[in-house]
Amino acid sequence: MTEKNSPKKQGKSGDAREERLKAALKANMARRKAQAKARATPGDKADKDEG
Repeated sequence: MTEKNSPKKQGKSGDAREERLKAALKANMARRKAQAKARATPGDKADKDEG
């Protein structure tokens, strides 16, 4: 477990990791945005009809 916390050199592997994280974050944000939009559209109409 202590191996995870040890500092590593930032080289090509560090840059590749940053790129992967950046791409994953972008995809996650797009997915969340699409989910929120999908929830908001039918949800607004349903909420108004109920009460």
